[in-house]
Amino acid sequence: MTSRTDSLTLEVNDLVVDVLTGIYSEETGKPQPLRISMAVRYAVADRYDPETPLDASKNYMDLKFAATGGLPEGVHFKLIEAVADHICETLFVQDARVEAVTVKIVKLAIAEADEQIGITLHRERPTGPGA
Repeated sequence: MTSRTDSLTLEVNDLVVDVLTGIYSEETGKPQPLRISMAVRYAVADRYDPETPLDASKNYMDLKFAATGGLPEGVHFKLIEAVADHICETLFVQDARVEAVTVKIVKLAIAEADEQIGITLHRERPTGPGA
């Protein structure tokens, strides 16, 4: 039986994705480059043996899709928080084993000296009626 302290976090880091968002896109009409990283807490199995099948874990390409092809084209997300929320929702809908998602977004277009300006949003899987 899995211990309450056991956990599994799948990660995809430093994807650079052009997204219509914020004042930058409002003023220029162009998408802005965002650096997106995700940490996804996933239901952990009791054990992973050498013969454990691939479907016992989440496909990393599903994580990447949530931050790339899963973002609707032509939609202007006024806040980057909305981009992060969309990524979280996509991952929750894709797989019931996703327990929580943390999305970090860095706005590359406004950095002047390699500083990282952006947000980190953490969402737990919704529970209860209508979840």
